[in-house]
Amino acid sequence: MFRIQNFLPKTLRKILTRVIKNELLKQRIAIEAEIPKIDFKKDHLQNAKLLINRSELLEMLPKNGVVAEIGVDEGGYSSQILELNNPKKLHLVDSWSSEQYRHKREKVEKKFIPEINQGRVEINLGLSTEVCSNFPDKYFDWVYIDTGHGYKLTKEELICYSTKMKDGGVIVGHDFITWEYLGFNRYGVIEAVSEFCNEYDWELIFLTMEVSGHPSFAIRKISNTKSS
Repeated sequence: MFRIQNFLPKTLRKILTRVIKNELLKQRIAIEAEIPKIDFKKDHLQNAKLLINRSELLEMLPKNGVVAEIGVDEGGYSSQILELNNPKKLHLVDSWSSEQYRHKREKVEKKFIPEINQGRVEINLGLSTEVCSNFPDKYFDWVYIDTGHGYKLTKEELICYSTKMKDGGVIVGHDFITWEYLGFNRYGVIEAVSEFCNEYDWELIFLTMEVSGHPSFAIRKISNTKSS
């Protein structure tokens, strides 16, 4: 395998490595400075339960309800939702934002032809925060968010879709982590969820524990629930 470092003097390799590390550290510090760090309080965690994975999480969510999966990709999790939760209406929200992802949208449309024709599945094409305004208030039993995972976007999605939830409705989301698993993208899901719970009086009720590094969370409004 060709490696450029094999052709550089040892001293130069050390200097180059140090420069790269310092630049990455500067970038990380700049990113961290833009993300608020607000801890959960006891009231936000007292009813939280740990689950094995997000398949078990689906078992804990309401059946036969009005549901949205926000960020659909190729519809793999959509199939699980239909099988395990039997929603009377499943909205699939995704922009499939470029020509590169058009084949994924077509795959989803083909996969759910029977359910779409029955009116049980509806594809809502567009950005998550833009499509949100098309739904009536207090419409969903639960939603599952799996989009960009950045702090700002996640916070906007939580605020927007919280108004669309029925009393006792649950907002669920993927990648409750700080950094992309096996990648270099800074996620802000944990910070956004914690800040949202503090500001809007919601609580964490489920957290999955996949060792793959892709846990999911579930939250609901405290005032609409009773302690377990």
